[in-house]
Amino acid sequence: MLLDTGWPVLLASLIGGYLAGSIPFGLIFTRFAGLGDVRAIGSGNIGATNVLRTGRKGLAAATLLGDALKGTLAVLVAFRLGEGAALAAGLGAFLGHLFPVWLGFKGGKGVATFLGVLLAFSPIGLLAFAAIWLGLAFALKYSSLAALAASAATPIVLWATGHPAVALLFLLLAILLWWKHAPNIRRLLDGSEGRIGQKG
Repeated sequence: MLLDTGWPVLLASLIGGYLAGSIPFGLIFTRFAGLGDVRAIGSGNIGATNVLRTGRKGLAAATLLGDALKGTLAVLVAFRLGEGAALAAGLGAFLGHLFPVWLGFKGGKGVATFLGVLLAFSPIGLLAFAAIWLGLAFALKYSSLAALAASAATPIVLWATGHPAVALLFLLLAILLWWKHAPNIRRLLDGSEGRIGQKG
C-alpha cells in the first residue's frame, strides 16, 4: 500500500516515472523521419493521432506503442520497490506525458500512456477499456467519446475487480484525461467533432 512505502521511495518513483513519461516519442520519431516538428501540423499535439496526420501510419503506430510502454515500464520497474512506488511511478509517467518539462509542459492528451499504465496494473482493466472503446467507436464513430467513456469506466472496473488503490489512481488519471480533452468535449457538444473515417 501507499502508506507502507517511505516518502523518499515514493518521491523517487514519482520523479523517475515523470522522466520516463516525458519522453516525447511523437516528436522524436517525426524529426528522425525528416518530417519536422509534429507540433506544427494538425492539432499541434505530440501524440499518435496527430502523428497520423503526417500520413505515416508506421510512425503513428510507433508513437502509440512508445507512449504506452513508457508508462508500463515505469510502473513495472517501480513495482520492485512495492505497490506504493508503482502507483507513484504510474502517476508520474502520466503527468510526464501531459506536462513534459522539455516541451514547456505542453504534452499529449494521455490516452496511450493511460493504457500503458493500466496494462502494468491490470490486464483485465485494459481489456475492459478496449471493449468499451471498440463498442462505442464502432457504434458512434467518435474516437474521443469512446476514450472518454472507457477512461471513466476504468476506475469502476478496477474497484470491482479488487484493486481499490489502483482504482483511486485511475480516478485521478481519468479526471486529468477528461481535462486535457476539454476541446474535444466542446466539439462533441456542439456537433463539430470529427468522426472516425471522416475526411477533411
